[in-house]
Amino acid sequence: MTVLAIDQGTSGTKAIVVDPEHGVVGLAEVPVHPRYLDGGGVEQDPAELLESVLGAGRAALEQAGRPIAAVSLANQGETVLAWDPATGRPLSQAIVWQDRRAEALCTDLAQHADLLAARTGLVLDPYFSAPKMAWLRRNVETAGVVTTSDTWLLHQLTGEFVTDATTASRSAAVELGAKDWSQELLELFGLDGEQLPRITANDEIIGSTSAFGSDVPVGGIVVDQQAALLAEACFESGMAKCTFGTGAFLLSNTGTNPVRSTAGLTSSVAWRVGGVDSFCVDGQVYTAASAVKWLTSLGVISGAAEMDGIAESDNAGVLCVPALAGLAAPWWKSQATATISGMTLSTGRGHMVLAVLQGIAAQVAELVSAIDADAPPLNRLRADGGLTQSTVLMQACADILQVPVDVYPSAHATALGAAALARLSLAPDQSVRDVVADWTPTASYEPRWSPTRATEFRSAWRKLAETTYKQEIS
Repeated sequence: MTVLAIDQGTSGTKAIVVDPEHGVVGLAEVPVHPRYLDGGGVEQDPAELLESVLGAGRAALEQAGRPIAAVSLANQGETVLAWDPATGRPLSQAIVWQDRRAEALCTDLAQHADLLAARTGLVLDPYFSAPKMAWLRRNVETAGVVTTSDTWLLHQLTGEFVTDATTASRSAAVELGAKDWSQELLELFGLDGEQLPRITANDEIIGSTSAFGSDVPVGGIVVDQQAALLAEACFESGMAKCTFGTGAFLLSNTGTNPVRSTAGLTSSVAWRVGGVDSFCVDGQVYTAASAVKWLTSLGVISGAAEMDGIAESDNAGVLCVPALAGLAAPWWKSQATATISGMTLSTGRGHMVLAVLQGIAAQVAELVSAIDADAPPLNRLRADGGLTQSTVLMQACADILQVPVDVYPSAHATALGAAALARLSLAPDQSVRDVVADWTPTASYEPRWSPTRATEFRSAWRKLAETTYKQEIS
């Protein structure tokens, strides 16, 4: 069964055509351009999102030159917008997952934070979709419906009004593992009375579309990070992956029993297949590739391809906390700012590059420690995303985490996970293991640092991180 899988992301949309015998036979990517606003706002043009989905999908199909049996869509997870369900016309910009403008709203609800964590597995934070939906309703648009971006895109493609279990589990308006929206939680956010989409399983056909040629089923819809977890065959409890993209996203499978973190992480549905939920615990690093772009904008490097050649072999005492958009899990300190310490007149740009890469790896290490506190401990990490091309970053991860790191052999983990679920939606009698291909790492990195050196580095780095959100603004 040849399928078209579309990965609609923060900075671009990727489409692949996957043939069961020949692998990826069509590929296209279309950039999208989020706008970063004063006050923590991050927005996207919904029309650009839709055009990128249609453009990438059609280009990939043209390259493949063969018919498809289904289409799947992986989405950003927590990006929301208001739109008219009668016409499909957007009524607002898309409010991106990175947007922080619901901060005050979350502060007002702080007394309910423990309730939300117990019910949803999530932290009360603007990162999740319900706070952004509530902010949008209070400040931008009261008409139409307000949903995550996947619901609008799927409505454009199929006319249906749906979202999937993984996306809904990222909202803070659905109890963890529940099949429908929680009226109590919706009331908490002032979203009671809203028309909300039906929550579907990840192996379900949700409709059909003729947007890419002949009418074909649409199924296997999913959040991007969960799709990558599936593609990397993290089927068993304790298996984990980290995607190094705009941010870095670490997910660890916790099996069929949800784990409610006591260490600042969040729990979500990993996939709902065959009527059974598998769960994952996850943590986020807001700036990974975006920190590299920041170095590029300053002229420190000309681009990501130059990093490894410039990075020094030793940081010479230079440490960096690249909290350029605040600190996510396990701190949840949106007011945190980036900090570089230990510089002298002998500090060169190679020390700064290494310090930034080690700072990304150190944040991932903090997530691993938080996972180990509540869930099966990690003894190996699978990695995907554009930044896995940096041998310096991957070695830093192995050294600081003190676990081996295996690099996924494809740059299309999210789309491949969505493609697997599309195939599963066509043959629901199969299991996830039946539709995910075996793979061999393109590279594996073993720790070179001693445990003592890793502990000393992490201690110094953690102390520096604490200064990024404890400073008073005068």
